[in-house]
Order: sequence, then structure tokens, then C-alpha cells
Amino acid sequence: MSDSHEGTKTRKEKEEMAAILVDCAFRLHRDLGPGLLETVYEVVLAKMLRDQGLAVERQKPIPIQYAGFTFEEGFRAD
Repeated sequence: MSDSHEGTKTRKEKEEMAAILVDCAFRLHRDLGPGLLETVYEVVLAKMLRDQGLAVERQKPIPIQYAGFTFEEGFRAD
């Protein structure tokens, strides 16, 4: 989930988002069960969350720095 104003959300708003996330994740697990590739769960969960009105970004690259070099896709956050 991504929101440019995430730092300004109230506790109630965060709890509401968390409730939506947990509900969607539970339904996904119940309906699809275990054993599929992570990417399957990721794409379906993202769609479910968007359908609930949440802004979702998948696999955001997080740059890393090492030995004076910057690698733009050193890590991908789920």
C-alpha cells in the first residue's frame, strides 16, 4: 500500500486499513489455500486491496549502496 500522506493518517484510519488488509488476506488464504507461487498471492491480494479502495504498489525497488556504487534494484519490497 502506498499513500503520499501516510504519515498524516489517524490511528482510526490505520486500523481501518489494517482490518481491510487482514480480511482480504484471510479470504485469499481460505479461497486459494497454500502451495501457489508468491507472485500469485501478491497479484491477487493487490487486486483485492484496490477493489477495497486502497492504493497499492507492488515490488517497489529499494536502492542499496555498496563500495561507492548505487544499485537501484538491490532489494524489492513486497
